[in-house]
Amino acid sequence: MPTPDFAVRRLGTGDVEAMRKVNRLFGQAFDEVDAFETAPPSDEYLAQLLGRDGFAALAAFDGDEPVGALCAYRLDKYEQQRSEYYIYDLAVAQEWRRKGVATALIDGLGKVAAGEGAYVMFVQADHGDDPAIALYTKLGRREDVLHFDIDPAG
Repeated sequence: MPTPDFAVRRLGTGDVEAMRKVNRLFGQAFDEVDAFETAPPSDEYLAQLLGRDGFAALAAFDGDEPVGALCAYRLDKYEQQRSEYYIYDLAVAQEWRRKGVATALIDGLGKVAAGEGAYVMFVQADHGDDPAIALYTKLGRREDVLHFDIDPAG
């Protein structure tokens, strides 16, 4: 079976429409369409975010359509002069899974992170998300931690 053709690239300020497509992809992949489409951000907001130092959005494209995407944030550390990247969201369209898209996206972020001198990238996976856990286990070292969401209003 031939390897599918896709191209991974980092999105920039001129990629607002591509980022909107990425948001639709995330909504479908996470089965959270309402969260990603009910109150979409303005074009200005997306352009500013895509141009922001410390934010990286990468997408894998089949032509003009994203078939996978990754959004990550650089965290500048205080204990040493170094940084790390947190992969906040990663999704691949159903029909493109198990074809190397997620690995290519993580490799793409690795190039960005290494170019900025980051010392590590990290990602979370939910219990029961066996495909994600298998992928991340293949690519990195596993740490079992607890995650807590805290309401900023107390």
